[in-house]
Parts: sequence; C-alpha cells; structure tokens
Amino acid sequence: MTILATYPVLNFAIHFSFACLTIALFAGLYRLLTGPSLPDRIVVMDLVASLVIGLIITYIMLTGKPVYLNVAVVIALLVFMGNIAFAKYLKRRIEQ
Repeated sequence: MTILATYPVLNFAIHFSFACLTIALFAGLYRLLTGPSLPDRIVVMDLVASLVIGLIITYIMLTGKPVYLNVAVVIALLVFMGNIAFAKYLKRRIEQ
C-alpha cells in the first residue's frame, strides 16, 4: 500500500500540482515560440527546465521511485551550464 492510498488529500494535491505544472509548461512553451527577443527566450528556457524538474519531482512523489531524482539533478546542472554559455554569448554579441 502506498502513502497516497492512506492520505487522499495528498493524492489530490499531487495530481493538482501535476496539472498546474503542465499548464504552466505549455504556457512557457508558447512564450518560447513567440518570444520577442533572444534573452526572453533564454529566460523562458530556464523556466521550462524548472517546470520539467518540478514535474519529475511530482512524479517521484506520485510513484515513490526516487531513482528519477538523478535525472532532475542532471537537468538542473545542464540548464545552469547552458545559462552561463548563453550569458557569455550575449556578452560577446553586445560587445561587437
């Protein structure tokens, strides 16, 4: 028996947060496609990555399989390194 079966409020909260994160993810993807400038799109890419990490953590809470936590950590590290690379690119672009 999982913990969700004993706490129905927790079950509802996890499913509600999963739905909210999914809606926010689609809104972020729409903004990514229609963003007016490159820095706006970079910020939205960071937001989308954070939402994906939130979805992974919500899935971990739902299933009770903490093995996916490694995936969330790897995504966070890749996004951090990507933000640094984009910042250096934008700095060089502004200097030229």
